[in-house]
Amino acid sequence: MKGALLVAGTTSDAGKSVVTAGICRWLARQGVRVAPFKAQNMSLNSFVTADGAEIGRAQAMQAQAAGIEPVADMNPVLLKPGSDRRSQVVLMGRPITDVDAMEYGELKDMLREAALASLARLRAAYDVVVCEGAGSPAEINLRAGDLANMGLARAADLPVVVVGDIDRGGVFAAFYGTVALLEAADQAHIAGFVVNKFRGAAELLEPGLDMLRELTGREVYGVLPWLDGLWLDVEDSLALEGRSIEVREPYQGKGVLRVAVVRLPRMSNFTDLDALAGEPGVVVRFVTSPAELEDADLVVLPGSRATVSDLAWLRARGLDVALAARTRPVLGICGGLQMLAREIVDEVESGAGRVEGLGLLPVRVEFAAGKTLGRPRGEWRGTPVTGYEIHHGVASVEGGEPFLDGCRVGPVFGTTWHGALENDGFRRAFLAEVAALAGRDFVPHPDVSFAALREERLDALGDLVERHLDTGALLRLIEHGSPEVPFLPPGALRA
Repeated sequence: MKGALLVAGTTSDAGKSVVTAGICRWLARQGVRVAPFKAQNMSLNSFVTADGAEIGRAQAMQAQAAGIEPVADMNPVLLKPGSDRRSQVVLMGRPITDVDAMEYGELKDMLREAALASLARLRAAYDVVVCEGAGSPAEINLRAGDLANMGLARAADLPVVVVGDIDRGGVFAAFYGTVALLEAADQAHIAGFVVNKFRGAAELLEPGLDMLRELTGREVYGVLPWLDGLWLDVEDSLALEGRSIEVREPYQGKGVLRVAVVRLPRMSNFTDLDALAGEPGVVVRFVTSPAELEDADLVVLPGSRATVSDLAWLRARGLDVALAARTRPVLGICGGLQMLAREIVDEVESGAGRVEGLGLLPVRVEFAAGKTLGRPRGEWRGTPVTGYEIHHGVASVEGGEPFLDGCRVGPVFGTTWHGALENDGFRRAFLAEVAALAGRDFVPHPDVSFAALREERLDALGDLVERHLDTGALLRLIEHGSPEVPFLPPGALRA
């Protein structure tokens, strides 16, 4: 078979990423060569491909669901916000500029051309490409420059399925309004809907689904039930608001280990903590106040897209004092390492020049115009470790014990590497060290495989699609494109 599909959503965090991953996994299990695609992604969670390209973390996860290696074509345009008004533009895995909203408009034609070229290459190389939209297709103020939703669907002649999160409420209004706000040519690509995160009696929902079909003249391709535990590789921090992670029983009945992650305003790559959350007996919380650090056995300063700004936020909340007073472990990852340094010199990201760091590690950081993107390898305590790097700040280590291209002084650790905790042997060794330093009777489980845990989650997504969606109708949609559907008034008025 040959074809493509666009998975759009009524809102951000409606479930586009996981539905896309689920369809990829389901198709791959049928022997279909499938690839994911997102023309434009705005996210601070990113990944480095084998050839050193930076793409959205969700597309890397979707590629794994498809059983293939992630490449830059799967996310040709990545926007990384550094403030409320400016974002770094990453094109085909490499940063090209920082822009505000008005400046970004001047790049749209070039970015659209690049995105369509990436999609064309993927469609030539694979049987099916499952595209993910961005935000909502009914953001009518942005429609003229859209290249990820209906602009993409029209340019590449893609059928569109709209996902809605029923757990938020108002899903029928969101479905109807999404279609009704679009102009006729856009509406023609909307084939139908998928209800996501449903918990309750299906018979109570069915009358509403029947009315939705009648009112819109479009299919409902299925209802996906709520499923706990699908928290891996989330797209952005919005998903943390309702994030609930079930803590698995401690190994051999030993005690728990409490991890507090400082939730920075421009926090990036917080998916680094997924591997800790998958460990039996490890409790991971995102925190914003000094009081929340008091009972933590390990405090993590995660990555940041705005190190100097987030450091100022941390100080304004008194978290700097709380960190300095700690006798139990602290781990800084990338931007977190930069904050723990003695000195930061930044004429690139913030333009602030010399800034005093927290001084908990003997490190000097200087921001470079070029971005370091790589897949480093090393070891710690004789255990092999791999990771990936995404940073402008260059850390010069001036003392301490070596620790994954960073250093350690007493209970304070810092590294430039993302993804290190996904290495099972390293994670166990590190948690054992943390437990000893914190005085906790905690033993890491000797057999937990994070790679296997991720595969289980991806298989669960594939199972959801296979069991709860009309897969036959989806296959027809992928192969034959959008069916004839009625216009739903009033439709957007276009000049």
